[in-house]
Amino acid sequence: MKLYSTNHLSPEVDFRTAIFQGLPPDNGLYMPRDIPALPQSFWDNVENLSFNEMAIAVCEVLLDLPATDLETLIHGALDFEAPAVKLDENLYCLELFHGPSMAFKDFGARFMAATMSYFLRQSGKTLNILVATSGDTGGAVAQGFFQVPGISVTILYPKGKVSAIQEKQLTTLGANIRALEVEGTFDDCQALVKQAFLDEELRSQFGLASANSINIARLIPQTFYYISAYAQLKKQDREMVFSVPSGNFGNLTAGILAMQMGMPVRRFVAATNVNNVVPEFLRTGAYKPISPSIATISNAMDVGNPSNFPRLRALLGEELKAYVNGYFYTDAQTRDAVREMYEKYNYLACPHTAIAYLGLKDYRRENEGEFTGVFLSTAHFGKFLPEMEAILGFTPEIPERLSLEGEKSATGIGTSYADFKQYLQQHLI
Repeated sequence: MKLYSTNHLSPEVDFRTAIFQGLPPDNGLYMPRDIPALPQSFWDNVENLSFNEMAIAVCEVLLDLPATDLETLIHGALDFEAPAVKLDENLYCLELFHGPSMAFKDFGARFMAATMSYFLRQSGKTLNILVATSGDTGGAVAQGFFQVPGISVTILYPKGKVSAIQEKQLTTLGANIRALEVEGTFDDCQALVKQAFLDEELRSQFGLASANSINIARLIPQTFYYISAYAQLKKQDREMVFSVPSGNFGNLTAGILAMQMGMPVRRFVAATNVNNVVPEFLRTGAYKPISPSIATISNAMDVGNPSNFPRLRALLGEELKAYVNGYFYTDAQTRDAVREMYEKYNYLACPHTAIAYLGLKDYRRENEGEFTGVFLSTAHFGKFLPEMEAILGFTPEIPERLSLEGEKSATGIGTSYADFKQYLQQHLI
């Protein structure tokens, strides 16, 4: 697979170079030059394949890795699945929180850790992962890369803007995982990481790589669960609509990739909170980032300038509106949706999931015809326990793995790039 930069000012690279480089030198994003369609025989038989067999089939057409190595990599990284849970006739919730950090980002983080570790073993080099998080990315990356030999991880998160459990997931592991608590927003964290990748002095001193969805290795495994959802619901023989709770828009981008690889789909819904840059773009045609991003109860989606928007444009161009509908919701609407899902379906859903549910409802209200609606549940509700208690009026039971022990260990910093660079120079390997 050859990859190009969305800014078209950097040379094409192979997959190995792209995942370690993270960002192209021209500050674009890496994208596959060609997106091969999976053969019709795959789609004819997809409902009979296991999740990992689907994942292997996708990787076989995208990545130039030996078959036996690829199978070992997939089976080692992905030991959990993504069930499509029926709530009502033609209404399903795709649960993406069955991995170790109980968020959808486990798919991308564990796949990335496995592929990077695979290449590092061949080279004998060391690597420093830099990642910004608005909530779930940090925990997934921390779990995925914890104690991986030859890799150091630095996670930046906005102070006071992630849930208590999310913060524990990324600040209590120690070992090769460091956390920086930034006095600012997620966009400030993301800007620091991007600037570091474009700093030639820093890159010449250390091996740097990103674990955010700006890294193409995060997006590829996210196609797996879209295809799995199609496989689980194929027998219904109806068109499918996916509603995606969206912040940095990597998740939606992965869905578009799956579609371009041949997955039948009627429409995607981009559902956001009041950081509604993309829904407004779809409505007006004007892309206007929000700065600073607005804090909401769906904090993992508090992104005012989505990094993956250039990828959406690269994939669909002027056809974006033909495949994607956009809706956005306030905190009050989100809370109402959490209550509605519990009262109507006896289903507990986090605020992010509730926004995806609302997006699907609005799409159904505005569009005629029969289809199977699938809204993505990107995190377990237990990661947002205080908010869930306030909304529901009782304390729902949470999984034991979210009852985290250990003391918080994080270094506070401001938004100065000079201070961030100095920290990196003192702590990177």
